[in-house]
Amino acid sequence: MVRQDQGAVPLLEVCGVTKSFGAVAAVQGVSFPLYSGEAHALVGENGAGKSTIVKMLAGVHRPDTGTLLVDGQPVEFSSPADAKAAGIAVIYQEPTLFPDLTVEENIVMGRHPRKRLGMIDRGAIRAEAEKLFARLGVRIDPGRPARGLSIADQQIVEIAKALSADARVLIMDEPTAALSLVEVERLFSVARNLRDEGAAIMFISHRFEEITELCQRVTIMRDGKHVSTDPMDELTVDEMVRRMVGRELDALFPKQDVTPGEVVLEVEGLSREGVFRDVSFQVRAGEIVAFAGLVGSGRSEVVQAVFGVDERDAGTVKLRGKKLEPGSPRAAMAAGMALVPEDRRQQGLVMDLSIERNVTLPRSGALAKLGFLFGGGERREALRWTERLQTKYGRLSDAVGTLSGGNQQKVVLAKWLSMAPSVLIVDEPTRGIDVGTKAEVHRLMSSLAAEGVAVIMVSSELPEVLGMADRVLVMREGRIVAEIGREDASEDSVMFAAMGQGAAA
Repeated sequence: MVRQDQGAVPLLEVCGVTKSFGAVAAVQGVSFPLYSGEAHALVGENGAGKSTIVKMLAGVHRPDTGTLLVDGQPVEFSSPADAKAAGIAVIYQEPTLFPDLTVEENIVMGRHPRKRLGMIDRGAIRAEAEKLFARLGVRIDPGRPARGLSIADQQIVEIAKALSADARVLIMDEPTAALSLVEVERLFSVARNLRDEGAAIMFISHRFEEITELCQRVTIMRDGKHVSTDPMDELTVDEMVRRMVGRELDALFPKQDVTPGEVVLEVEGLSREGVFRDVSFQVRAGEIVAFAGLVGSGRSEVVQAVFGVDERDAGTVKLRGKKLEPGSPRAAMAAGMALVPEDRRQQGLVMDLSIERNVTLPRSGALAKLGFLFGGGERREALRWTERLQTKYGRLSDAVGTLSGGNQQKVVLAKWLSMAPSVLIVDEPTRGIDVGTKAEVHRLMSSLAAEGVAVIMVSSELPEVLGMADRVLVMREGRIVAEIGREDASEDSVMFAAMGQGAAA
């Protein structure tokens, strides 16, 4: 790792930048440096202004006031192409691939290698993609369409796309949110190599264990303002949290003790060729059951089949003793089941519709009068749930795509909770949201369980699994390989089972 003297010129520096959108001041006078050979964490709650900073560095937005410096010289980015030309590459929190293009075409987008007569050099494109994937240690077919890739694979393609630009500044916005532990360590290995070669890494994450492992410096933001910039070894996690939220944070996992009631959901012999097989489990009223396992173990695919989004080849799903029609989300919803999907932007929300319309979509029929949906009833219902979930927004009529990631997640939750479900399935409920919002989502899940809702949670974050679950079902290669009670669950027992090294069933 390159050590920086106090007098070293930053590779990239943000100097007093501000940015407003209408009457909303997203960033107010923020300054911090990025040094060559360092990984620098940018942290704060959702809505703190981190994404706006990233978009200014990426050339998407221009600062209203303030200056950006590269190698000590002022620069102005009129477009993302200007930022890329200055050696800045960004890996965004949400994948931005073109779904109908191949993986390799996405990687070289905008800079296709060409032959003498101007024809695109397909062989060179394939060779570059294969070289990048070999460097990352992953196997993805460069010639397959991007559509249908898992979140984890989409993120890996985004990483390859950024690395292919040979950037001196690599901005990583929640790059590990959907990656397994093995994939995270592989990514960190690449990031460390780039850092040690002299690149400046700006790392944005809500996972403090990742920040402390990778970064040497940390900048904290709150409500669009700069709070502090300090060496990582001078801060504790508790101090970072206090500076981020501006208050003492209650327990991150406020799990209430609830005595489970009757069996609400029964799944028997659920199978889908090549994806999962012979999956059986029960969930009781008031119980939180977590599915754990490595990415690709089949967790999300199982809950989607339970809800009816995906087809199943065999098995039955019963809700309160009544069999559900396979492959029919409508039947699952009518029976009292709700699913909060992993990919909130693609599967959970209609990004161009208003906040209130997204909240009330599942109940639009019930809210309609004489076949017409009137704004007053829709607005009252949306206001009720957004207030309960403490959602931050300008107006309920604003497009849901204008909200921060954490507030989008709250809208997805509000959408399904308005149905008063008896079974709530949440897939990666806190992926990409800040520590304060995580605590609120966990508190909500616990209170719903206390009210008698049966909760199924799919999570890649072991602390979340251990902190919230009454039982942990561990999956590996499409099968449930272990069932671990709350009192026996530990990081070791869950990971040993997930990696096939044995655990007590």
